[in-house]
This record gives sequence, structure tokens and C-alpha cells, in this order.
Amino acid sequence: MARRSNGLLIKQAGSALNQMKMEAAQELGIAIPQDGYYGNMVSRETGALGGYITKKLVQQAEQSLAGTTGGTAGTGRF
Repeated sequence: MARRSNGLLIKQAGSALNQMKMEAAQELGIAIPQDGYYGNMVSRETGALGGYITKKLVQQAEQSLAGTTGGTAGTGRF
């Protein structure tokens, strides 16, 4: 059986991901618990936050692959 891990593959990325999470939460109007316990948050908020972060990470990867730093990369048009 495969072992699962939710840990970071690159430990140095932790602070950048945390900063991205805080910015995403602010943009979505979601309050991040100060104690770090997400058990009292509704699934809709945590799902929206995770989806938004994933969207941003995919957008950054697409821009990196395309060799751009901004703009409308990833529009699906060729």
C-alpha cells in the first residue's frame, strides 16, 4: 500500500505557501483562525480557499512554462 504524505516536498516553500494562503483568504473574505485549527470552519470556506490557491498555483506554473511573468497565460487559446 502506498504511503500518503501531506507534507511539503520542498521545505523552503512553506513560508511562501503560507503567505499565499493568507492573501487568498483576504481576497475571498475568509477569516483564518489565529490558533491554526480549521475544525470550526465550514467546508465551503476551506474548499473555496483550497480551490483558489490551486487555481493560482496552476496559473503560475502555466506562466512559468510559457516563459511569461504575467498577463493572460492559461486562457486555453492557441
